[in-house]
Amino acid sequence: MNYGTSGPQSPVTLDDVRGAQKMLSGVARVTPMEGSRHLSRLAGVPVHLKCENLQRTGSFKLRGAYVRIAGLLPEERAAGVVAASAGNHAQGVALAASLLGVHATVFMPKGAPLPKIGATRDYGAEVRLHGQVVDETLAAAQEYAAQTGAVFIHPFDHPDIIAGQGTVGLEILEQCPEVGTVVVGVGGGGLAAGIAVAVKSLRPEVRIVGVQADGSAAYPPSLASGRPVVIDRPTTMADGIRVGRPGDVPFGIVRDLVDEVCTVGEDELSAALLLCLERAKLVVEPAGAAPVAALLGGRCTVRGPAVAVLSGGNVDPVLLQRVLRHGMAAQGRYLAVRLRLTDRPGALATLLGVVSAADANVLDVSHARTDPRLGLTEAEVELHLETKGPDHCAEVVRALRDAGHTVLD
Repeated sequence: MNYGTSGPQSPVTLDDVRGAQKMLSGVARVTPMEGSRHLSRLAGVPVHLKCENLQRTGSFKLRGAYVRIAGLLPEERAAGVVAASAGNHAQGVALAASLLGVHATVFMPKGAPLPKIGATRDYGAEVRLHGQVVDETLAAAQEYAAQTGAVFIHPFDHPDIIAGQGTVGLEILEQCPEVGTVVVGVGGGGLAAGIAVAVKSLRPEVRIVGVQADGSAAYPPSLASGRPVVIDRPTTMADGIRVGRPGDVPFGIVRDLVDEVCTVGEDELSAALLLCLERAKLVVEPAGAAPVAALLGGRCTVRGPAVAVLSGGNVDPVLLQRVLRHGMAAQGRYLAVRLRLTDRPGALATLLGVVSAADANVLDVSHARTDPRLGLTEAEVELHLETKGPDHCAEVVRALRDAGHTVLD
């Protein structure tokens, strides 16, 4: 759906973004832009990758956090700042506050990945673990702000935050002046809003496309309703864009300046992350891979050249392992299969011989003999195989059945 329309004057202007760019000079990196011939071929238009995954703290969040904290009055700085986040915003606030000499307290969920907790502490913040979900953590941070006078630094719903994120848009125009479409992941909307302000102010003909995960897509119903609406229990592996309600400030900007908001599925996110790792040699978190997923899946209308904003690279190693396996399975390069066979000497070796003859690589074998579902002479085997694509997966399963093995799934 297309949503780009004219509207009232934005609360964030091009001058605000340019001012933020000057403020961030020497603080935030001008991240590189890399061409991708492989993705260009698949998308049908030239594609460039804006590598905010290589930004300090591993995401674009430092930009907005620094601008917001730098704009505080002296007495506000003295009271300190507080934030709530499971990852990227936490690290951005921690580093920004440290650079500005401001005490930062960051509330994180108890289940936040240990690398992100450690990084937030290393950047200088006091970390407090509270709640099991971000909503509980957010409430605790706001209560702390009310009790102590610390300034709450919202992850996306403030003009200074949006202005800071908009500096990504200025860099895109400098690095790719011929850009036709900018594709960016959308959670609360701060990054998309900032980029839209910067790009549309200077190049109104450039398309701005936002991308959300299917299970956390609050913007399409909000835009259809003309106001931010809440979706219950947003779900996606892309925690960077797992937001149940658009921010009030970015919503108006996205409504007026963003041309299209599309959605992508979990399989598409996995495949995009895998492509970034294998073909672009870039570690990208699922939220950062969302624009690539949209381009791969043909989910949006694109006028080339296109720039896909890789918003972050802070992915938990455990999640990365699962996502890569999921992405490989979606591409037919990973096959998990359960079989039932007669429990006799040499049966497993015979089974593995069939797999070897089918040219599949065995990654893991699980062998069960004591399950009550099994007969006295039966065993169940689960194989995890590396395969070469959907056709090869089908060949392996067919070879197993032809050899007389009962394939359960």
